[in-house]
Amino acid sequence: MGSCNEPAPSFPAGTLARLKTAASAEEFFVLLAVPYENKVLNVARLHILKRMGEYLDGDDLDGAPEAVALARCRAVLARAYEEFAASSPLDRRVFKVLKDAVAPKRPAGFVPLDDLK
Repeated sequence: MGSCNEPAPSFPAGTLARLKTAASAEEFFVLLAVPYENKVLNVARLHILKRMGEYLDGDDLDGAPEAVALARCRAVLARAYEEFAASSPLDRRVFKVLKDAVAPKRPAGFVPLDDLK
């Protein structure tokens, strides 16, 4: 796996449009020229893409030049990948079902004061 500090590659024209229609995690990695290992991607593909989306949330890339938008997407994909290469999806818990699995359970019939209005 290469460093996120490597210079961004120059992307062919139309890469951003192709990225918007990518059908697999592998396609994201190939289009954005982010190296990956299959064993990591096979376990955490959805988690990586969800985390990438969380990192991009709030970024207004629609008006940005294509090279800037692609560089930002590449950086956050590499960051999300590194996160899941270093730990498991269970450790990071990006999906609600995984978060709920470790949330403290409320006793039956218990109504917190915050729920009363």
